[in-house]
Amino acid sequence: MTRRGRPGYDLESLLAVAVKLFNERGYEATSMEELSRKLGITKSAIYYHVASKDELLRLAVDRALDGLFTVADEATAIEGPAIDRLEFLIRGSIKVLVDRLPFVTLLLRVRGNTKVERAALARRREFDQLVTELVKQAEAEGDVRQDIDPSVTARLLFGTVNSLIEWYRPRGGLGSAELADAVCAIAFDGLRTR
Repeated sequence: MTRRGRPGYDLESLLAVAVKLFNERGYEATSMEELSRKLGITKSAIYYHVASKDELLRLAVDRALDGLFTVADEATAIEGPAIDRLEFLIRGSIKVLVDRLPFVTLLLRVRGNTKVERAALARRREFDQLVTELVKQAEAEGDVRQDIDPSVTARLLFGTVNSLIEWYRPRGGLGSAELADAVCAIAFDGLRTR
């Protein structure tokens, strides 16, 4: 027996389409009406899965942030020099970016216009602070240049990582490991003391 009607959407596929639209048009410019047209379902079918557009945004940015914080937790649990933990964090963050590219892209585009965006920005600042602390530790251990403020170093490192959303496309070419090798070679050769 064949199913009649349009196939339904689960939360995961609904979220994927919503994130794609948010990235293309902007979160604020995307209406639930537009999302329902794109999906070919009614708004009530969307509301079966989520209470609001804000909830879709929260789920999306949390997907990116949760991945980054998981890597940060792993990095802080590693024994050894801070420079190694910092490199682990950079490599892991690139893998999160590659694996969750649409979600990370959306996260990096939020500006704080809504409560959900402000909460996401607060979590990003918390992550930035973790990176800065690792840089400070690596500096104290003598493995990172001391002539550059650790918060500037942290921002430059993650500015490089975050810039990948602008040009990296997963089709063919570099995978996350090769991309991480390239970023770490450029970044850490410039940071290490001689």
